[in-house]
Amino acid sequence: MSSVQVSARTGRLRQRYEDNLRLVSGCIPYRWKKYNNHQKGDMEDIIEVLMVSSPKRDDLVFPKGGWEDDETVMEAASREVFEEAGVKGILRETPLGMWEFRSKSNQDLCCLEGGCRGYMFALEVTEELETWPEQKNRNRKWVNIRDAFRLCRYDWMCRALEEFLRVMAEDRSLEKQDTPVDPPSNSISDVSESQIPSSNCYKIHSTTQHHSMSSKSNLMALASQGISVHFGF
Repeated sequence: MSSVQVSARTGRLRQRYEDNLRLVSGCIPYRWKKYNNHQKGDMEDIIEVLMVSSPKRDDLVFPKGGWEDDETVMEAASREVFEEAGVKGILRETPLGMWEFRSKSNQDLCCLEGGCRGYMFALEVTEELETWPEQKNRNRKWVNIRDAFRLCRYDWMCRALEEFLRVMAEDRSLEKQDTPVDPPSNSISDVSESQIPSSNCYKIHSTTQHHSMSSKSNLMALASQGISVHFGF
C-alpha cells in the first residue's frame, strides 16, 4: 500500500447535467482472490469487489460521484474511486451500462427533482492506498459477490453488478478460447524405432527394385525367342 494526500473535489459548480438529470460516474472495483486465479472456480467465488460506506450511514455502495465538465466520464470514474475508496487500477473502457435512478436520501439529491443518470465501469484494482481523500467519512470493505448483492443499497447498483458478472464471465470464456494448446511432443528422442526411417528400409526397397528389374529383363528375353509372355508390370 502507498499513501497519497489529495483533497476531494467539492461543490457542484462544474457538475454536468443532461435532460435535467445530474450525470454521475462510478465503478465496481474488483480483484481476483489471492489463493485462486481467474481460470478456476465459479465467478462468485474467485472475485471480490470493493464497497464503501456512505457518509453518516453504515450501508455499503460502490464508489460514484458527479461527472464534472472538465473531465471525461472515465476520468470521473477513476477520480471518484480514488477519492472515496483510495484505490487505483485498470479501468475497463467500455462502461457496464447507464442507469437512471432517483436518490433515496435528501442529502444525496442529484438535482432539484432528485434524478440521476449514472455510468458504471469495471476497475481491476492494482494499488490500494493507506490514506485517501475521503478516508474520514468512508470505510471500505472487500466482499464476495454474494455479499455484495445482499449489501447493495440501490437496485440499479445490483443491476450494474449483474452486468459486471456477465462481462467478466464473457471475458473469461474468451481467454480460455484464446489459450494456445501445446502440440503433442514429437521430438526425435520420443519417436519409437518403428517410426524412424532406417537405412535398412532403403536397402530392402533397393533390393526389391533390383529383383523386379532382373525379372523383367528375363521375361523380355523369353519374348524375343517367340515365347508368349504376359507382362504384369
